[in-house]
Amino acid sequence: MIRQLFPLIAAMTTLLVVQAQGPQGPFPPDQWPGSIDKTKTVHYVSVGDVFVPPADNWITGNMSILSGGDQVTTPIKIGGFDGLKATGNYLNTADNDYSSWAEEQEIDILVQVYGDGALFNAAGNPRNFPFLMGTLPELAAPSGGQIPVEARNRQWNWVLFRVPNGTRGSDGSRFVGSIPANAQGATAAGGVNGGTLRMEGVPNLIIRVIAFGQKGAFGELEQVNQFAKAAECPAEPDRNRAWLDISKNQSDHMQLADAGDQKVVFEDNVGPANDKRRSVRPSGAYINFPVTENFLGTACRDPRAVKVCVEFYDDPALAGKSFGPEAYATDDKGGIGFVAANRRQTLKGTGRWIKRSWTVPAVSLFGVNVAPLTAGPRFFFEEGAPVAISRFDLGIFRAGNHPLAGQDPLPECFEDPDWCTYGTFAEMDLATGKLDGLAPGNSGGDQEMIQEEGGPATDRRNGIRPARGDGSAQFQHIYLNFAITDEKLGPTSQPGVKLAICVTYYDDPNLIGAQFRPEVYIGDKGGVEGFAFTGGDIAVRLEGTDTWRDAYFEINDVKFSGVNQGPQAAARFYVSDKVIFSKVRYGVIRSCDPKRVNPLAACKPVVIPPSPEINVTRNADGSLKILWAATAADFALEQSLSLTAPNWVGVAEVPVVAGDQVSVTVKPAGSTYYRLRK
Repeated sequence: MIRQLFPLIAAMTTLLVVQAQGPQGPFPPDQWPGSIDKTKTVHYVSVGDVFVPPADNWITGNMSILSGGDQVTTPIKIGGFDGLKATGNYLNTADNDYSSWAEEQEIDILVQVYGDGALFNAAGNPRNFPFLMGTLPELAAPSGGQIPVEARNRQWNWVLFRVPNGTRGSDGSRFVGSIPANAQGATAAGGVNGGTLRMEGVPNLIIRVIAFGQKGAFGELEQVNQFAKAAECPAEPDRNRAWLDISKNQSDHMQLADAGDQKVVFEDNVGPANDKRRSVRPSGAYINFPVTENFLGTACRDPRAVKVCVEFYDDPALAGKSFGPEAYATDDKGGIGFVAANRRQTLKGTGRWIKRSWTVPAVSLFGVNVAPLTAGPRFFFEEGAPVAISRFDLGIFRAGNHPLAGQDPLPECFEDPDWCTYGTFAEMDLATGKLDGLAPGNSGGDQEMIQEEGGPATDRRNGIRPARGDGSAQFQHIYLNFAITDEKLGPTSQPGVKLAICVTYYDDPNLIGAQFRPEVYIGDKGGVEGFAFTGGDIAVRLEGTDTWRDAYFEINDVKFSGVNQGPQAAARFYVSDKVIFSKVRYGVIRSCDPKRVNPLAACKPVVIPPSPEINVTRNADGSLKILWAATAADFALEQSLSLTAPNWVGVAEVPVVAGDQVSVTVKPAGSTYYRLRK
């Protein structure tokens, strides 16, 4: 699987322009837009093949939406229709008749998407939708435009994009419609990874139809991109957690469902001799935990990622059996989604109470078989596995401008119960030949790497650098990638970690201004894995000191899936020139450790906070009032009668705190100097 990264062509085209003549949207989701032009060529695919071609030159059957690798899709029912949800970072469509577009300067792309938060950025604002076209090594990613916020209406919407079909520098052919002689990878459909046009950065996007057409085949952008108004819905409450503690007979707006196929049985004195608890078991296959009084919000709100935490008895009699979240609501209209069976917890039979969590993206609080109450996912238990549960918590990842946006609602509950037992340190030292859980990665493509000696004349060391200017001419070699070996930092299945990185590099006088940073990695945000990028402001720039120096970085929510590197890797490094690394160290800062020990603390630069600013006013009696910010509570005022031979002593006057300022009133005798000292 090729994961090719590339600069985006940011065409900031908005999709909502002005009113035009002819049929206007919003158009019904169960039929083609009234603005289509049947005389133009269109290729399309619809989920379930429910859309009939309106003309002979509208071709279906030769297009498909791909699934696999980093472009996975899963079936979903939402808004009354069946669709596909992009659970990977990309949505890739393969058109077996891609050569039809070889002469088209522009291509119109009509999609039917569900109007939820996946259409917008993390803050809920419009963003660009780039479409990757071409084949390795020559790619383009023009933006098809932005979707206005009116489309966040919890309905199915028609959206029209328009992208330029530019030409390659190598042979002048168009990106979509031909395969050049230098093409690499899976190019059977004229694009990358087996597709033709790939939508970029679209995790959780829900789609029902995608069609490629000649310019104007679907009408104009301003005709199609009109959106029905969303139904009114109460705002999300300023809370993100509800819970039920069976062992203590306590709850916070949560109860147990106990009817139909969700009946339960209570039992006392469950567990090991030193930790007996009251618990609940399913009498059948399911347990459900409804939330009362819309405590976490109403079902009409956008689906959110939820985190559930369960304390269960790892019963020796049930070793090998499994349970876990199974079904959840996708909307308030009866849509149901399912959690993959391989995410369930298999009991090991340790005879202990164990706490673990699951994070499930895009869950509607409508719940499953709990109306008129609300709920998160329903839990399934394998036949003959009535696992005892003593406590259940449901948390919601708030988003947008919510006061709890971005917070983990259950930060002390982890998806992997063994998370705290995994290693925290890995090191690659090419100067000494030490490879302790970290090694040079695969060298090739756009990350060809060269190992050689470097450094000042008095301290030459073996190291590694990008093959910039030395490798294959068709690639710009500006990346370094390192492999994590022997699962030194734990399995790939563990949740995202806070990773500290320390790099020993040669500060080459010939490369002043060159820069590097860990750039792209697989992140884990709210249960959704996908490409994540660090900001350019963390980059280290060479100063030319002719010495070996250390650079320190910290990245949150890093999965060890790797980018263009396996079996495990963290972040791929962007390196602007032939900067050589001799040593790389990784340290995991685990939140389950109460001390948050950083294995690379010695590499972390000491940040000295700036001294607070002093303000001075003169009173009518000649005294001075010296003021500074109350946030600098660990600073004290000192005085000296001389700077030539200073003798700094604390002032006798008592500081006065008033609001956000500290003040001291003094009456200097002659020339007196004052300073704040930490």
